[in-house]
Amino acid sequence: MILISACLVGHRVRFDGGVKTNALMLKYNERGHFITVCPECFAMLPIPRPPMELQHTTGQKVLAGKGRALDKTGKDTTDYLITGAEKVLKIAEAYHVRVAILKESSPSCGTHLVHTGDFDGKKAKGMGVCAALLEAHGIKVYSDEEMTVGRLESLIAEDKLHDKA
Repeated sequence: MILISACLVGHRVRFDGGVKTNALMLKYNERGHFITVCPECFAMLPIPRPPMELQHTTGQKVLAGKGRALDKTGKDTTDYLITGAEKVLKIAEAYHVRVAILKESSPSCGTHLVHTGDFDGKKAKGMGVCAALLEAHGIKVYSDEEMTVGRLESLIAEDKLHDKA
């Protein structure tokens, strides 16, 4: 199975109660290829909630205790992001997941970019906390923005071969 951010397939789990539905991901989700996850929901954060951002850091640094996350009100949300990531990792391990497709720019799921921490819409290179934890445990993470039909078909085929082995 392939992990996927729940917001990409229509689950209203984003901080504002919205979704970031991706038509391609939705189509393949209906075929039963994905396990949907939301680290922030698994951390018991409410919906809606204030937006949160990593504070001029990366998910790797947060996991190493060298960075933090705050929501727009100034509340420290670091522990929530770590808790949610750890719960997603447990699910990934239980299902022998090797691949995850995550929502770009999220403080949890960003794979290449995260918001800078100034709540001004700007982004910087880096991974979110969940993406970094999954990658540290050998799970290949991809951004929703880099998915094409061909790439997705290839990942699904590889996953099926792995399941048969």
